[in-house]
Parts: sequence; structure tokens; C-alpha cells
Amino acid sequence: MSRRARTGAKQTPLENIETDSPRQLDGLLEPQTPLGQDGGRLSPIPRRGDEPLVRWSTESQGLWKDIKTLRWVIVPSSSLKILLIVLVLWSTWELLAPLALPGVPNPFAPLLFISHRIPGTPDADPRYQKGYLDLAFIAYYIVFWSFVRQSLFVYILRPLGRRLGLKREAKVDRFGEQGYAILYFAVMGTWGIRIMSQLPTWWYRTEYFWIDYPHWEMKPELKRYYLMQGAYWCHQLLVLLLRLEKPRKDYTELVAHHFVTIWLVGWSYLINLTYIGNAVYLSMDLPDTFLAMSLLLNYIQWDRIKIAVFALFLIPLWSYFRHWLNWVILWSVWFEFDLMPETSKRWSPDDGVWMVWWMKYQVFVPLLLLQALNLFWYFLILRIAYRALRESGVKATDDRSDDEGDPEEEQKQDN
Repeated sequence: MSRRARTGAKQTPLENIETDSPRQLDGLLEPQTPLGQDGGRLSPIPRRGDEPLVRWSTESQGLWKDIKTLRWVIVPSSSLKILLIVLVLWSTWELLAPLALPGVPNPFAPLLFISHRIPGTPDADPRYQKGYLDLAFIAYYIVFWSFVRQSLFVYILRPLGRRLGLKREAKVDRFGEQGYAILYFAVMGTWGIRIMSQLPTWWYRTEYFWIDYPHWEMKPELKRYYLMQGAYWCHQLLVLLLRLEKPRKDYTELVAHHFVTIWLVGWSYLINLTYIGNAVYLSMDLPDTFLAMSLLLNYIQWDRIKIAVFALFLIPLWSYFRHWLNWVILWSVWFEFDLMPETSKRWSPDDGVWMVWWMKYQVFVPLLLLQALNLFWYFLILRIAYRALRESGVKATDDRSDDEGDPEEEQKQDN
């Protein structure tokens, strides 16, 4: 008989986030269990002509080997080396090229900095357009997000989780995931507010999604924000599709969420709808911050604060941002689409306009799919809240030490 059975400990609904059958709400946020930690049980990735790499770890096996086997995704030292190699090459060109190749642009600059400045725009207020070199920027910052995520997880968040009393490796991993999620979404949500405050769309003045379209001239900060977001979601999808993490029970919904997000990012950027893209990003990032916070507090059993965050912040913010504002955006696509100039309702990429009649549905459908996924997770949030009220969840106590001290029980739960 397990220690759990002997003690008869009862979990309240907020603690049941980890074991809820439709699967954890933290799957919505991604970042999931970082690779190579002791608590993870990861599927091996086959290698050509060699035995499978049975277990991922955060120790480098050599830079070139880490690159070939995609281990740079989880090895912070290798991702840092890739970043530094590019930085050194850029610096070397800046120092030596003026002497040997004067006037030749630095070929490494598009990896580090945004490209495609519009000629003739003033230095005090430059403007940028999209271009193929943006793909180089995204590729570099995919590596950047790998380094940031794994460095925070390995060197800060996991040790912090242990200092706060977590013993099970799985719980330490979950703590790290949500700690990183809080930091990422809080920073990007705040940055998104700053970006929107500089645009005519502040605060969700949706008519300006369409008035004066196309919005192909971007402020440098808007372009940088957009591409950094794109790099983050590409990195998250890479980790997910390569099965570098243990799949969760909502794996299908999670993959769908990532594909829809990248679909929205890519198409809105391509067809010069960055104003609406910024609005969608902001509606996702801020509530995700508090979802991650409620989950993190659940793992360390700060019960009163956890319930306060869940009831006072998460549910209201999720309802407003992820649903009300998303429906406002959907309404705008359906009813305000024709506010754009008549000259823009044509397919002419050379002029920066793409809005033939069927593009209305191309914009509407992925937003509707995103709302459907949000409703799926919203149902789980409300069910947890209902059970917490019904079962007096305010006293959120959980004999979690039973789980931590029973390796056999941990094995069963993780499997």
C-alpha cells in the first residue's frame, strides 16, 4: 500500500491541475519540461549509423555534434557558442572590412539586427519594410530563445525550486517551466502594450486595423517585436514537433495552437496586417502570465496566494483578453474589413496590398480556430474554479510530500 493510500490525503481541484484528465492547463503556455532533466522521460531520437541517443542531457557533446543532433536546443553552452560565433564574425567584419572591402555591407548584420530599412526615411524616425532577410533574423533568435530558456531553467529556476522545498524532479521541472513562462509572457506582454500605445489602434480601436491599409511601413520597434515573437513560437514548435519533450495529453491541441499562432504571425506579417497581429499577441501574453503564475504557486503550495491569483486575476483577465478582445477582433474582421481603401482591395504584392475578397476569410478562419482552442482551455479553467468552490478549495492543502517521497508512485504518475 502506498503512502498516499495510507494517509488518505485529499487533493483539492487547484492541485488537480497536474492530473486532470483533459491534461494540464500549463500545456497551453508551452514551455514544457525542459529537455534532459532528471525528472523527464523522453523518447529517444535515432541517429544515423549509431545507437539511439537514449537520454538527453544539458551537457555538450561537442559543438558540431550538438548542431548535427539538434542538441543545441537544450544545451545552453552550445546555443551560446552559436550566438557568439555570429557576433564575433559580425565584429570582425566591422573592424576589418572597411580596410579591405570598403562599402560592402556586413553579411552577418541581418542575423543580429532588423533589415530592409526604407530608403529616404530620416535617421531620427526610420521606417522598415518586410523582406527575405527577416528569415535570417528569426533563425538567429530561435537559437537565442533556446539559450535564454535553458540558461534560466538550469542555472536559476531549478535551483530556486529546490530551495523552495520541491523534491520531486517532475515538480522541479514544472516549476522551471512556469517560471520561464511568467518571465517571457510578462516581458512580451509589457512590450506589446508599449508597441500598441504608439499605434492608432490603442486600446483596440479596431477600425484602424483597416483604415489606411496597407501598413507596410513599420517602426523599427514594431518590426523587432514581431520578429522576436515569431522566433519564439518557431522555437516552441520545433521542440514540440521533434518530440524532444514528453508529449502531454493535450498534445494535439497544443500542436494545433502553435500552428495557428505561426499561421497568424506569418500571414499578418506577409500581408501587412501587423496592427492586428500586435493586438492578437497582446491578448494572449498578458493572461498567460497569470496562468503560469497560478500554476507555479500551485507547485510550491503557496495556497492563499495561489487562490487569490486564480480567482482575482487569472479568470477575469483570461475572460477579457482571451475571449472578449478576441471576439472584438473577429467582429472587426467580419464587419470592418471594408473600411480599407478601395484601392487596397486587390492582389498586388508589388504595391503591398493583398486584400482580395477571399482574404477576409483567410484572416477570419485562423482567428476563429484560435478562439476555439481558447474555449477548450477556458472550460478547464472554469471547471477547476467550480470544483474549488464546490469542495471548499479555499483551504488548498495537499500532502504533496507523499508523492515526493514515493518513487514508485512518481513513476506511475509520470507514465
